[in-house]
Amino acid sequence: MDPIDKEEKIACVIGDRLTSDVVVRLRTPEGRDDWLYCHSETLVKNCKYFADRLSENWPTCQILDSRNCVDIYCQELDFDYHVNLIRLLYIVIDGSVDDLWHGVRNALGILQVAVELGCPQIITACVNYLEAVTWEEAEEEEILRIVPRMGLQAEPILARLQPVKQSAIVNIFVSAIRFSTSSPSPNMNDLKSSAQEQLEYMLTEDDDAPLLTADDNIKVEVKECVNRLFARFIDSVTAFFSGTTESLSEAGNVQLFQSYLTDLSWACQILSKLEIMREFVEYWSDASEKIVKVLEQGSSTTEVIEIKLRAVEVTSKVLEAIGYGTVILPTAKRLQVLKVWLPFVRVTKPLIDSVTTNCENAMLLKLDGEMWQSLESTFVSIILALPSGDQADILTEWLDNEYMQYPDLTEAFEVWCYRSKVAKRRLSLVGDEHAMTNSF
Repeated sequence: MDPIDKEEKIACVIGDRLTSDVVVRLRTPEGRDDWLYCHSETLVKNCKYFADRLSENWPTCQILDSRNCVDIYCQELDFDYHVNLIRLLYIVIDGSVDDLWHGVRNALGILQVAVELGCPQIITACVNYLEAVTWEEAEEEEILRIVPRMGLQAEPILARLQPVKQSAIVNIFVSAIRFSTSSPSPNMNDLKSSAQEQLEYMLTEDDDAPLLTADDNIKVEVKECVNRLFARFIDSVTAFFSGTTESLSEAGNVQLFQSYLTDLSWACQILSKLEIMREFVEYWSDASEKIVKVLEQGSSTTEVIEIKLRAVEVTSKVLEAIGYGTVILPTAKRLQVLKVWLPFVRVTKPLIDSVTTNCENAMLLKLDGEMWQSLESTFVSIILALPSGDQADILTEWLDNEYMQYPDLTEAFEVWCYRSKVAKRRLSLVGDEHAMTNSF
């Protein structure tokens, strides 16, 4: 820009009646009528609408004063945006000044007017600003409502909202699952919890389809990550079991066990969503006796009781997979799991209930009531799928136990009584039908 142009630019100030040669009248349906004293050279140079309106080719250009006054009609809500846009026509927008927009909403309003009136320099500056700054949730919704109608010139604004390639989703999922199951140091627990929450969200079907549809490779990766987590947990269990580690009640041991069991409980949710619970159920079943023996060595402090609670959470997910046929185990394994965990849960629940009633840290031990109810139903389902003789042994032990209130096996007892009473008659009928079929 040469010195003469610069002086002319400085001389042109919006609102200066002495140098103004055109009036822009901003008018609204409500009757508002504001006059802005402007300069045709500035308006024509920076805005297509004014260039057309003030040209010799405009149909009414020969009418007296039509070129000295330009009417613009707008809604009241958009009035300030029009004023701001006309003011911006007087500013050199070259990127050297960023604080022109006064927030996302104002920039978006100005952008709408700039697109409507054809102001390419202001459009570019608005787009660059909106593309670069952060948005609040309400602003994002407003952008989604308005910007798609503006075409290619505003497309960069929506870059952060575009669907992501599947390969990018897979990469971030794999990185997150590895981190979430890596047992990081306690000072990273918040980061780990956040990653776990987002992984679960990625796999959840709600109003939208899951973000990730897991293929065999993803499932293998998840299983390997969970298996490594479980292996670290079992190494700790083995250390206690063999006497290498002195006491479960020690602060460091408590924290470690809580972390492992909390992560395993979460991992069960992921395995369940991906329908790959089988390996984990088998591993947990095989290690159950050792796990329970270590837990029984612990004291009755709140921290140790919380560890037992977390173990019950994991067990409830494992038993649910067994009880409802998600994972099919042989009779002997199902019976063994019951014999290990049924007595443990029976003794642990009253302990947890007493602590939650009397302890200042009761909130740490809160467990969803639905989980206890679901666990009770799962026990009943597993029992009723066992051979009748095994059912009788379990029910006999239940009736003789002082902790028979939970789990309440009344339903299993009633079904067993009915089946046992009618067993001979029902089976004899089946035998008679079989004999008749063979006779034909």
